[in-house]
Amino acid sequence: MQLSFDNSQFVVCNYREEIIIQNIWFQVSTFCRENEHNYEAPNLQNKKCGKATWTVIFEDSVDKDALRSLKPLQTSPPAPTFKVVQRKHRVICLVLDVSGSMQGSRILRLQQAATHFLQNIIEDQSSVGMVTFSDNASTLSSLTTIDSDTTRERLITLLPKTAAGSTYICKGLNLGLEVLKKDDGDVIGDEIFLLTDGEATDDLNSCVPNAINSGAIIHTVALVPVYYPMEISYVLKIGGKFITASDDTTSNQLMNGFSALTVPTGDQTKDPVQIDSAGAKTSDWFNGTVPIDQTIGAKTSFTITYETTLPKINIQSPSGSVYNQMQMHHDESSKTVTLKFTGTAQIGDWKYSIQTATVQSLTVTATSHAAQADVPPIFLKTCMDQKFSDGTKPTIVFAEVSQNYKPIINVEMWATLKLESGAAQTLQLLDSGAGADAFKDDGVYSRYFTEMKNGRSSLKVKVKNQNGQASTTIQKRGGAPYVPGYVVDGVVEMNPSKPLVSAESPIIGSFSRTATGESFEVILKSTTPPNFPPNRITDLNAEIQNDTVLLSWTAPGEDLDHGTAKSYKIKWSLDFKMLQFNFSNAHDAGSVEQYLFNLSFPIKNGTTLYFAVQSEDKENVKSQISNVAQASKIIPHPEPTEVSDLKFRFIAISVFLATVVITGIIAITAWALRRIRQQGFLIITPE
Repeated sequence: MQLSFDNSQFVVCNYREEIIIQNIWFQVSTFCRENEHNYEAPNLQNKKCGKATWTVIFEDSVDKDALRSLKPLQTSPPAPTFKVVQRKHRVICLVLDVSGSMQGSRILRLQQAATHFLQNIIEDQSSVGMVTFSDNASTLSSLTTIDSDTTRERLITLLPKTAAGSTYICKGLNLGLEVLKKDDGDVIGDEIFLLTDGEATDDLNSCVPNAINSGAIIHTVALVPVYYPMEISYVLKIGGKFITASDDTTSNQLMNGFSALTVPTGDQTKDPVQIDSAGAKTSDWFNGTVPIDQTIGAKTSFTITYETTLPKINIQSPSGSVYNQMQMHHDESSKTVTLKFTGTAQIGDWKYSIQTATVQSLTVTATSHAAQADVPPIFLKTCMDQKFSDGTKPTIVFAEVSQNYKPIINVEMWATLKLESGAAQTLQLLDSGAGADAFKDDGVYSRYFTEMKNGRSSLKVKVKNQNGQASTTIQKRGGAPYVPGYVVDGVVEMNPSKPLVSAESPIIGSFSRTATGESFEVILKSTTPPNFPPNRITDLNAEIQNDTVLLSWTAPGEDLDHGTAKSYKIKWSLDFKMLQFNFSNAHDAGSVEQYLFNLSFPIKNGTTLYFAVQSEDKENVKSQISNVAQASKIIPHPEPTEVSDLKFRFIAISVFLATVVITGIIAITAWALRRIRQQGFLIITPE
C-alpha cells in the first residue's frame, strides 16, 4: 500500500518528529504540498501545525537547511542489515580531576558523590575502574566486578582525598580508555565518567576525536567554570550526558549528577529510583519527609552529607520506629552517613530530623528500587529540548512521569533551572496540551524557558502527589475529533453517535521523585533579552448553540506561556482559507475576552463557520494565529411531510408551567409534530 501524507490520522509536525501508526504496513510515496493539503480536515496536523507536511519538513524543521541541499538518490538504497545484540553488564571507568583547583570543598563533594554512586546507584555485576588525573594520570583501581557490599566499600576507600597540579584531561581520558580495554580488548559500549572543574592544560584535539571514534560513551560532569571542559561541538558528538554542578553545597547538584548517570537495563524493576534530594545551610534543625510508595521499598537508602562536623541524625519510619547514628554507616573521610535497609522499607511517610550546632551545609538523598519483581516503580525523566541556545528561539523543559510506561496525570511538577552563577528560576510544568505542551494528559509535562541569561544552567525536576489526585491513564495520540454531521449537496447527513470511551484511571497514593537533566548553555546574540510573543493557541474549540457561538481555549501567556496576554482578537469566516491566509480581512467576532456571543444573522441548518484567535502582549507583539476551529449547526432530518394517522391514548403537552391534556383519537400532521419537538413539548404514551 502506498500513501500520500495529508489529512486522516497521520501527523508529522516539527514539535514532535514522529509518526505513530499501528497495525498497518505502508510505503510513503510523497508528502502533501500546500496545493494538495486538506486544511479543513479536523485532525492534529491542522490543529498543531496548520500547514502541509512538505512545508513543515522543509521550512519549519530544525533540519530544513540540510534537507534543502539533499539530492535524490541515483539508485535504490541498499537493503538494511540488522545485528541482534544483547545488553551486557555495564563497564565503567571514573576519570576524576584531582588538579589544584579541586582542593577544599570540591574534592570533598567529589568523594561524597562518588561514594553515593558506588554505594547505591551502580548495579550489581557491573565492572568499575577508577583513574585520576592532574599533571599525570594514575589508576586507582582496575576493572572490579560489583558483587558485594564489601567490594563497594573497598572501592570507596580508594577515592582521592587530596588535589594538586595542572589539568591534563587527555592524560586521564586516554588512561581511562586503556582501563576499559582490559576486559575484552575494546571499549565499544563501555562508559567513562569524566569529572573536571578546570580548563584543560593540554590540547583536547589530540585526544577527544579518538575517544569519540572509540565507541565508548563518555559522560561529562563539569564543576563551576564559565567554559566547557570540552568544546561544545565535542559535547554534542561524544554520545554521553553533560551535567554541570555549581559550588553551591546545598544544591546537591554533584550527587544528583552522579545519580543521573545511569543506563536503563530494560527491566525497570532493577533500575534505581531517586525519591528525594534536598539540602540546606543551617546551624539548627534540617527536617523533611520522604514518602515511600507501594511501588518501591527494596534497597532503600538515606544518604546524609555534612560539611564540617557530624550532626545528630534521626530517621523515623511511618510506624514510629526511630533510627539513629548507631544503626547508620558513617564514613568520616567523605563526611557521609548512610542508612541502608536490607529488606523492604515500610510504605508511608519517613521523616528525617538533622540537628547541627555549627553553621554548615547538609544534604539528604533518598533512593530505592522496586518492591516487587513484577511491579515496575514510578519513574521520572527530564530534559531540555536543546543543549545550546542563542536566544532566537525559546527552549522547552520536558519531564515525563510514568509507571510501566503508562502516563501519570494530575501531579504537581516543578523544575529548577540554576545558573552556574547561583541564580535560579523555578517553573511549574504543565500537562495541559497548551503552550509548550503538545498533548494533554499524556504524562509529559512541559514549559517554555524564556528568561534566558548567558551561561550554563543545570536542570532538576521534582514531582509529588500529596493531594491524592494522581492517576494513570491510557495514552491517546492521533485521530480526528468527533463531528456530529456533514453536508452533501446542501443536505445534512448525520454521523453515528459518539462512542463512549472507557478510561483506565487507577488512583495512585502519595509519592515523590526527583530527576536531574542534562545541562544547557545560553549565549545570547543580542545584549537585549529576547521578547517572545504570546504562545500560539492550539486548542481553540467552537460550538454553535441555536444562534449563539461558544468559543473556548487555554489562555496563552504574555511571553509564550508565562504571564497573561493583554488582549485577544477573534475572527470568523465562512471560508476556512480566509482565516488561514488572510486573518486581518475576516469578520470580527466579539470583543476582547468574550467567549460567548451572538452573530448578527441567523445561522441556517448545515452552516459551517470557522474561527481563529490571535493574542497580543503589552508591547503589542502578536502571537501566531491559532488553530482554525470549525463549528457546524447540525439539526437532524425533518420528519416526512405526508399526513399520518396517529392513535394516542394520552397526550400531554407542556408549555412552560401550563399543561394541556387531550384524550381521544386525533390525526396529527408531521408539520405539527415537528413544531411540538422544536418548541420542547413532551409527547408520551403513544399506542
